[in-house]
Amino acid sequence: MSVSSQNTVIATGSIPRLLQEGVRKIFGDSLAEWDAKYNKIFEVMSSKKAYELFVQLEGFGLAAEKDQGDDITFDSRLQGFSPKFIHTTYAKGYIVTEEALDDELYGQLDKGARALARAMNITREVEAHAILNDGWTSSATMVDGDGVQLFSLVHPNGPAGGTYSNRLAVEADLSEASLEDALALIGRMTDARGLPAMVTSERLVVATGTNEFNAQRIMGSVLQNDTGNNATNALRDLNLIKKGWMSTPYLTQQNAWFLTTNAPEGLTFFQRKDVVFGQDNSFTTGNARFKASMRQSAGWGDAHGAVGGSSGV
Repeated sequence: MSVSSQNTVIATGSIPRLLQEGVRKIFGDSLAEWDAKYNKIFEVMSSKKAYELFVQLEGFGLAAEKDQGDDITFDSRLQGFSPKFIHTTYAKGYIVTEEALDDELYGQLDKGARALARAMNITREVEAHAILNDGWTSSATMVDGDGVQLFSLVHPNGPAGGTYSNRLAVEADLSEASLEDALALIGRMTDARGLPAMVTSERLVVATGTNEFNAQRIMGSVLQNDTGNNATNALRDLNLIKKGWMSTPYLTQQNAWFLTTNAPEGLTFFQRKDVVFGQDNSFTTGNARFKASMRQSAGWGDAHGAVGGSSGV
């Protein structure tokens, strides 16, 4: 995600009020942050390489009948897709003139690392969630992956051929019925050879806003939600969503929702280098320079790891 940059040195003219006594409060750069969301959606791994590679290896097909005295049937296993996680560096910094540091009365400029840390943490979330926000976009594919976007009706199975779906056939707003349809899709998932796969739902993820209230009514009702029927809430009773539901403000569409699953090598986040801060001073100008940087990547190996209900568009 590209971010515009002002590339402006902070001088005394940038902060005239902070050069004067009598300022009661300073606000705007220390708003609270949301608790981390990405690590509840993605499996977080560390990395020590320029990129990480997953390789699909299909299993065996069904066994064949063997008549008495006949040879058994031999099968083979083939390598499939090799999705690649290429780490990206994100960095931000600011420059303050010697005079601004000398004359600013409230210690805000030399404590700017707090605001810088907040910017980096939010960047991590935004870039990780971009995988989900772009999950319905045909051009948003994994390098050397199966060639389609995260949520698709026609994910290729692999070398054996065929396809599978990890999204509702028709996008639907979050409701008891649409959630049941998504869970039924998960329950019918198969592996690369078309055999039943024990994939279960982990978490319902919705955008912060309207869907929060909807999710709580659907998941939390003792009886069936939004009806006059004296019927049990099957979603609650069967406990098919093992880790419940969560909301995140980093989904860009208010009505977006999806499910994560326990499929190995599904949604994955690599932290190549956590946030590192640095500071130096220019000998010739006296300017102080502050910076922060990190390296990370996010994506998916096996698209069975998530099921899309709606992009929210």
